[in-house]
Amino acid sequence: MAKKKTITVRQTGSQIRRPKDQHQTLVGLGLGRIGKVRTLEDTPAIRGMINKVSHMVTIVEEGA
Repeated sequence: MAKKKTITVRQTGSQIRRPKDQHQTLVGLGLGRIGKVRTLEDTPAIRGMINKVSHMVTIVEEGA
């Protein structure tokens, strides 16, 4: 069985004074406060969400 690719992201910026859609994107990624780290499945949808809030998150690691 093939392993699913994962991506680990960390929130580095505040969601205060950001548009509502960016706040909701962070919630969708499972983030919500600075320093929180989540490991997510690496899909085009997740990549798009990360791209939308790229100024508030960093990619910590990409795994196989």
